[in-house]
Amino acid sequence: MAVDPVTVTPASASAPSGLLAAYQAVRSHTDALAAPLSSEDQCIQSIPDVSPTKWHRAHVTWFFETFLLKPRLGGYREFHPAFGYLFNSYYEAVGKRHPRPERGNLSRPSCEEVAAYRAHVDEAMAAILADPLDRAATELAVLGLHHEQQHQELLLMDIKHVLSSNRALWPAYCEMPSAPAGEPVGGQPPPGWVGFDGGEVWVGHDGGGFAFDNESPRHRAMLCDYRLADRLVTCGQWLEFMADGGYNTPALWLSDGWQQRLEHRWEAPSYWDFDPEDGWRVFTLHGLQTLSPDEPVCHLSYYEADAFARWAGARLPTEAEWEHAATGHKPEGNLGDRGLWHPAPAPPAEGLGQLFGDVWEWTSSAYGPYPGFRPAPGAVGEYNGKFMVNQLVLRGGACVTPPGHVRATYRNFFHPHTRWHFSGLRLAQHA
Repeated sequence: MAVDPVTVTPASASAPSGLLAAYQAVRSHTDALAAPLSSEDQCIQSIPDVSPTKWHRAHVTWFFETFLLKPRLGGYREFHPAFGYLFNSYYEAVGKRHPRPERGNLSRPSCEEVAAYRAHVDEAMAAILADPLDRAATELAVLGLHHEQQHQELLLMDIKHVLSSNRALWPAYCEMPSAPAGEPVGGQPPPGWVGFDGGEVWVGHDGGGFAFDNESPRHRAMLCDYRLADRLVTCGQWLEFMADGGYNTPALWLSDGWQQRLEHRWEAPSYWDFDPEDGWRVFTLHGLQTLSPDEPVCHLSYYEADAFARWAGARLPTEAEWEHAATGHKPEGNLGDRGLWHPAPAPPAEGLGQLFGDVWEWTSSAYGPYPGFRPAPGAVGEYNGKFMVNQLVLRGGACVTPPGHVRATYRNFFHPHTRWHFSGLRLAQHA
């Protein structure tokens, strides 16, 4: 199920035709991602963190209706007056909303009604995008497209958790694509290290092209000399950690992490399944697969990643270290355009590999505001700023991240105990 990449920037959207084409491409991709799913698949919410597929499809539509069409298109007719309550996610300034943990309780509107809602808004957006927009409206439209791309990734992460709940059938989202010629099949050399000089460095977005508000302002950071592993930690390395009692050694774990490990009875990464005859298997969007020791380990909490790093005599990188190392590298890798919705073994490479794609990489950095950060005025200012507490930063993108959507400055963030997202790790050390 490979797809064409869609890159959305203010530059590519400067002309009405460019912005309309980008809009149509992003919206079509969301529809394509939902197409393999039945109506029943699209209604389930397996845990409070997961949202039903049809909710994702409606919420991203609500964003365009709320922030562009209703205030800017004269005579626009709202599709349904209750949808603003049902599909608002967390924008307090816009009004009340349906409780997040109860999204799976809504059998109505149906998937067909959500599709009609999307078509209604798409028709109106085509009208508003037919003429040049002012700068503020253009920036809102571009933000809306990147917002939808975020939800494309969430849609895949969430449906994986939903499908994994059916342990009798282990249903696949789609078939595993054939590996391209030249893909590594095993026998990789041992991982190595790449060193970096410390000192004063610049981090944060430089203002050229699109970025989310949490990537700015650009500012100075001081680093000590350090080194990063040249690839991601693999399932084979994780099996060694498990065999050495990693999940049963409290000294390796942060206190909060050890309590989470006991409470949730963690013995392996999420989606791993042990069969007495076949050994370790892993549930993927392509169904249940034999665990490959060469592929990056995935679906880890921050606490597990931190415990592994301590066991390995290393640590997790800071986000400034990661960004400094990644600057200048093209954001290319096993991203969402390949249709391989699963981490892949590292291809042969010199220097740092797997910086972008495969898995989001945990860092040791708390998710907080950069020096001088100010949320945008109005409801759009709620996009990132109000979540800057009690979460950790991840970098690099994953195998479900739309290509063109990730960059060296991109800051993802999750609570340290969560595991349903495509998260792994890269080791770091002081030089």
